Amino acid sequence: MLHTNNPIIKHKTGLLNLAEELGNVSKACKVMGVSRDTFYRYQELVEDGGLDALVDKSRKSPNIKNRVDEATEQAVIKYAVDYPAHGQHRTSNELRK
Repeated sequence: MLHTNNPIIKHKTGLLNLAEELGNVSKACKVMGVSRDTFYRYQELVEDGGLDALVDKSRKSPNIKNRVDEATEQAVIKYAVDYPAHGQHRTSNELRK
């Protein structure tokens, strides 16, 4: 039986506990409204890394190459706040001047 107070993973541990209680993974998945594949993924995470492994990890890493320098970013933000009705093309043209 898994116990946690973390609201983020409480649903996941509840599914694992229900399956253990019922002794039937399919029935537990139907009751909780998740697929069996998801159940087995959760179970594997707990076996490999414990309860902490159930916390979602961000899969997408930021693409730093697309960032502009801080001065340009601040200029765009200031212009957008000062002139909210101007679109991106007009903002771009005005800032190039």
